[in-house]
Amino acid sequence: MGKKLYKLWSMFKKRSPSKMKAIDKPFIDDLNRMLFRRPRLGMLPKNERYEEDPDNAWNCCSWCEYLLIVILSTILLVGVLVLTLFWVMFYRDGFAWSESPKQQFNLHPILMIAGFVTLSGFSILIYRLCRCVKHIYVKLIHMFFHAIAIPCIALGFLSVFDSHEALQKVNFYSLHSWLGFVTMGMFVLQFVIGFFSFLVMLCCENKTYSCRSAMVPIHASLGLANFWLAIATSVTGLIEKERETVAETNVSAENKLIEHYITSAIGITLIFIGIIVTFAVRRSNAPASAKVYVTERI
Repeated sequence: MGKKLYKLWSMFKKRSPSKMKAIDKPFIDDLNRMLFRRPRLGMLPKNERYEEDPDNAWNCCSWCEYLLIVILSTILLVGVLVLTLFWVMFYRDGFAWSESPKQQFNLHPILMIAGFVTLSGFSILIYRLCRCVKHIYVKLIHMFFHAIAIPCIALGFLSVFDSHEALQKVNFYSLHSWLGFVTMGMFVLQFVIGFFSFLVMLCCENKTYSCRSAMVPIHASLGLANFWLAIATSVTGLIEKERETVAETNVSAENKLIEHYITSAIGITLIFIGIIVTFAVRRSNAPASAKVYVTERI
């Protein structure tokens, strides 16, 4: 470091007096870059995947914000699943499979919220907030949570489809049904593209780096859009179920009112989850001591 600065200073002293009066900007840029170890954009070596980011040094407020996001998001993601489970167990008569079509339907909200909201929400937050392990491990954890969500979503879809068939109800007739169909299709597409783009392509890491870098903002934006689409589908499903509950004659008015409060609480929690996950994704949550991946700046 000292030899480089001495070399730059020697070059500066050799300049003519006319040139020394106006210090050129490239010289200042080179000097600043050596002092702060900040490489020029686009001049990173091909095998360089990250850079130091001293501008994002964390203070007390930054750490408090980080901890608040982690704690609040965990409470909300787990809480919405527990609240839905409480609603189904105590006010919808629990679970069953084909022997009881009405109770079989109760698996649908639990499994869909578990897969699309809780597991997917944790997957997004872990990828964005976790910087304590190697990036490849973060990718694997991100994929693992999404992979666990797939059987939940598949069983949730089968439960509602079989229930409607047994009760002779029409499938794909409402906004909730079509939103759910689009959300499932988009989820599968995102999983396949992410698996091949960010894991399989690592076999040829240097050759596929530019392609993977271009895919990062697309995958991130579509993933967040898919998460909000899942929340919108869940809210429309709650509204649809509440309308059916109002028409039921075997449910007391008191229970209907309690169910109304519970479903409203679930809907509001889902909206808050969408807001906090979006906030976490759009914020820079890597301390200056950590490595910041260049592709995340796109």
